Amino acid sequence: MDQYCTAVYDMQVQRTMENLRKNNMQVEYVAHKEEVVPLLSTWIPEGATVAVGGSMSLFECGVIDHLGSGRYQFINRYTPNMTPEESQKVQEDTHLVDTFLCSSNAVTEAGELYNVDGMNTRIGHILSGPRQVIMVVGVNKIVGDLQQAIYRVKTVAAPANCRRLGCDTFCAKKGYCASLAGGEKYPPMASGCSSPARICSGYLVSSYQRIPNRIKIILVGEDLGY
Repeated sequence: MDQYCTAVYDMQVQRTMENLRKNNMQVEYVAHKEEVVPLLSTWIPEGATVAVGGSMSLFECGVIDHLGSGRYQFINRYTPNMTPEESQKVQEDTHLVDTFLCSSNAVTEAGELYNVDGMNTRIGHILSGPRQVIMVVGVNKIVGDLQQAIYRVKTVAAPANCRRLGCDTFCAKKGYCASLAGGEKYPPMASGCSSPARICSGYLVSSYQRIPNRIKIILVGEDLGY
């Protein structure tokens, strides 16, 4: 990428960060994923209770390993061989942690966060419960507006995650949501398939926050996650 394209992308990042701050969210930019964990260490005190939502971005940045290092009380949804009862207990305990970490499916230039869930656990914890929510987000997830955020989930995030999870859905087979099969550019947000494996069931737009800086975003100058 030459200097002129870089300048345009930098302006997009700056617009997005400015508007996230106007919406009462704290945001910091790091150029490389290796800078994420050192920044997290300044935001999460040692001994704090922490938990995570499903996120490939956290794995890519080394966050999961960091949280499991013994520095924190980590309620780990990725603990192998958990029973259904143990998984339910993790979700209940996560609602009361000091810090909940995840990524975002999309971030608009207007400073909005757009997230879609299958079981509503991640968006539930974003909405309320944990004292602070920290999102680690690659710049590939910045979009112009909410319509583009919806389109991104239907054509990138949901198909990729369904293929990763082995879900028997239209998007896993075709690479795009069933709601786009008729050629409509921007179908309704909640439209889609009727598969029992569907992972798009709950939809959350986070805009202006009543609690300043409860939601914190680390924007990473690399492509991360889906």
